[in-house]
Amino acid sequence: MSDTYTQLYIHLVFAVKGRQNLIKESFRNELEKYICGILRNKNHKPLAIYCMPDHIHILIGLNSAQSISDLVKEIKTSSGNFIKEKNWINQFYWQQGYGAFSYSKSSLDNIVNYILNQPLHHQTKAFKQEYTDFLIKFNVEYDDKYLFEFY
Repeated sequence: MSDTYTQLYIHLVFAVKGRQNLIKESFRNELEKYICGILRNKNHKPLAIYCMPDHIHILIGLNSAQSISDLVKEIKTSSGNFIKEKNWINQFYWQQGYGAFSYSKSSLDNIVNYILNQPLHHQTKAFKQEYTDFLIKFNVEYDDKYLFEFY
């Protein structure tokens, strides 16, 4: 797109279906690299990613030529297929829905730090609390019954 200039930083969060702990440390790094490849191929800029066993955080510089919903759909579909093709998990699916939160350039260091330190962060806070904290912080109205499946 000529004459289109943007600076859009988006933090994506979504969960494994059923909140199962399926993303293993043994393949976490390779999965993160694969997802970064998806982002680069669509001209997004991956800034930080961390796959927890039951959910994922991704910070990107968004290419405005692709909608966030189409991007998340592509990440979920492609990465789910990749996991199955690698025979890491036979039955793997991401839950429906996602969170997308925007940040200013001045906030990037903090959110990158936050994402890369997920294991430490989750020693004191469960994913449900973390996710609802984001919704509250960003003034997103929500109904508990439509959140991810939390068991």
